[in-house]
Amino acid sequence: MKNILLINAHQRYEGFAEGKLNQTLIDTANDVLTGMGYDVKTTIVEKGYDIAEELEKYKWTDVVFVQTPVYWMSVPYIFKKYIDEVYTSGMGEVLWKDDGRTRSDISKKYGSGGLMNGKKYMISTTWNAPLEAFQEPNQFFDGKGVDGVFMWLHKTYQFFGMTALPTFSCHDVLKSAEVENDLKRFKQHLNSALNHS
Repeated sequence: MKNILLINAHQRYEGFAEGKLNQTLIDTANDVLTGMGYDVKTTIVEKGYDIAEELEKYKWTDVVFVQTPVYWMSVPYIFKKYIDEVYTSGMGEVLWKDDGRTRSDISKKYGSGGLMNGKKYMISTTWNAPLEAFQEPNQFFDGKGVDGVFMWLHKTYQFFGMTALPTFSCHDVLKSAEVENDLKRFKQHLNSALNHS
């Protein structure tokens, strides 16, 4: 794996969600990964994108890295729009052939028609919710963890045949941010995940 596509999915809300942390994480990822010898391309969704160019990036990349804030338990709507536009356009030649099922071979199951086999993805999220809200069964997310809440995005990439690298998350970013510690953990996370993949 030598090529990594960084996607900044942030959407700005003036005075509330300026996007500094998400951009800092993207910049940090770029620095760490280029230092590890990776070639990096970046998409900042809010700045716009060309669908054909994005699909070329997916052909090129070995790893897709998504950096997203969490708005209402999901991604910002501009990133969902990106997913709908780019990933639907990727049918046939780039991301997925079909849903995998065929009448001639009933052993082929739904979700097995991906064209990105051998490639990987990583999700990195920023939350106002504290970590314990995900870990403890009696708290808001019922102990399901970040990956449980983001199962839909994992399944999107798995539909393409991709394999997950460990998820990263920053918590309590509005009420009790620990940016310096988060960046230290993030660098360690990238080194560990990509040196062992």
